[in-house]
Amino acid sequence: MATVIEFCAGAGGQALGLEQAGFDHVAAIEIDQACCETLRKNRPGWNVLQADMKDFKSTDFKGVDLFAAGLPCPPFSIAGKQLGKDDERDLFPTALRIIGELQPNAILIENVKGILSPRFEDYRQSYKEKIEKLGYRFDWRLVNSSDFGVSQLRPRVIFFGLKKSIAPSLPWPCPHHEPPIPVGELLFDLIKLKGWKKASQWRANAAAIAPTIVGGSKKHGGPDLGPSRAREAWKALGVDGRSLANDAPEPDFEGCPKLTVRMVARIQGFPDSWHFCGSKTLSYKQVGNAVPPPVAKAFGLELKGILDERIITERMTG
Repeated sequence: MATVIEFCAGAGGQALGLEQAGFDHVAAIEIDQACCETLRKNRPGWNVLQADMKDFKSTDFKGVDLFAAGLPCPPFSIAGKQLGKDDERDLFPTALRIIGELQPNAILIENVKGILSPRFEDYRQSYKEKIEKLGYRFDWRLVNSSDFGVSQLRPRVIFFGLKKSIAPSLPWPCPHHEPPIPVGELLFDLIKLKGWKKASQWRANAAAIAPTIVGGSKKHGGPDLGPSRAREAWKALGVDGRSLANDAPEPDFEGCPKLTVRMVARIQGFPDSWHFCGSKTLSYKQVGNAVPPPVAKAFGLELKGILDERIITERMTG
């Protein structure tokens, strides 16, 4: 079975998608306690390690097939100061060190659209050259999560690498043919859970996919669905984005309902069985900062086929 070590694992969105693609986690490393509790709650058998990636000693995990990470976004996010390499939260150099130590067969790193800003062009190219010197084909693309069945646009940059000895090119996954499910249809059973009389009317109105869900950083962000522009987009769907609800609306509720953490998690592509630990605010941040599982699964499936073929070939020739 193909193996993966994942850093900045968060609440497990990328980890879950890679598991669905057939990867076995040798370790999931995350610094946040609530996220670690979430990972352990949902996957008691995983090797979840609460640790700072900068201090992590990776020598025990040599031979792993895939290095995966959802590296911190604030250094590159347009919502922040975009300090890039001058931001202490920039973990791309740390990732480079660990990749050099582990020499995995493949690399999968997720980050925000802001990293494609012209101001970071030299940073990206320099990083690519360093990765390529380690023996990899390496590139990046802007990926819309809605292309892989997620009911929100959620543009994210995927950095993708593969050892040159394994394949002649990078196996970028193809977008799905079917459009994602509109928010109203996706959440209908949850919004009517307590018998809201206007649930069907709301479903008909919420006939589009959601704006990008924003989780915020450790220092900023709360239990709301994003800044003013995002809230206007939510309002067009009939959703009050100023805060989150604890439960579905009551039978005689009037106005725009608020979403629960479970509803937002479903929009992100999490199964309803996935439990988030911590307060409502902490749970929502975990959901909002996650890699949507369907996106990770799509990339995982592309990699899995190539890695499995390599394993079979090595066994036949070994």
